[in-house]
Amino acid sequence: MLRVLVDSGSSIKSDEAGHYNIELIPLKILLDEVEYQDGVDLPLDLFYDKLINEKLFPKTSLPNLGELEEKVSAYTNAGDRVIILTISAEISGSFNAIKLLFKDNQNVLVLDSRMAVGGMRLIVDEINRYRDQEFETIEKKVNEIIPKIKIMAIPETLEYLMRGGRLSKKDWLIGSLLKIKPIIGFIEGKVKVLTKKIGLKSGMSHIASALDELECDENYEIIPSYTYTDENLNKLIEMTDEKYKKQMRVRDNLDPAIACHWGPGAFGYIFVSKK
Repeated sequence: MLRVLVDSGSSIKSDEAGHYNIELIPLKILLDEVEYQDGVDLPLDLFYDKLINEKLFPKTSLPNLGELEEKVSAYTNAGDRVIILTISAEISGSFNAIKLLFKDNQNVLVLDSRMAVGGMRLIVDEINRYRDQEFETIEKKVNEIIPKIKIMAIPETLEYLMRGGRLSKKDWLIGSLLKIKPIIGFIEGKVKVLTKKIGLKSGMSHIASALDELECDENYEIIPSYTYTDENLNKLIEMTDEKYKKQMRVRDNLDPAIACHWGPGAFGYIFVSKK
């Protein structure tokens, strides 16, 4: 039997795990000197109250490696294979720590998503397409789809990305001082400014038109994502060609481990490009 474990940087909710045929590995969040498990014991309303009203900046850290080792070892000792999918190694130490933990276990494959949130959901879908295959085949298919996954989002402010070390101070200064709207995404596992637009409407139009320009693959979901409020996400969906809306089956209000770096008011699309 193949077990697939995915860290909570995927923003897959606990009640969605069965749909994806996975188990979740919660990252840790330190907020106001209290340690929480992402997606387990930190309600979104409490998280945003601390973030917005109390101006607290959370810190994220690795999952409980002892519990993970115990669980995975029990699976492999029973004859199961295990795949562990982590958030990008460029923004978290989870991949390297978990890779080291299971380096001598041939029945464990640790994969670096080089992504986060909905990008990881799309990788999980790809794993499920080939879950009866050997590790080598699954890893090959995952590595083939990763460059085709596009994350395009507009944060309300760049402050959280900069403070969390996910965005350079140079990009923060350009976006903050010139009052432009940067389109943020992932390039080679790192959070980067993909392009810059003047005004929110122009930024939305760019993301909506990217589905055509990058040849969105109809065989995969489009994942509309947001933090705290979906007001601007709704406007983006209204601007999007009707033919793509049938691919939008999940609307993801991002988990605290990711939302703390994007800040409230971020929104965008995650999809697979044919290019």
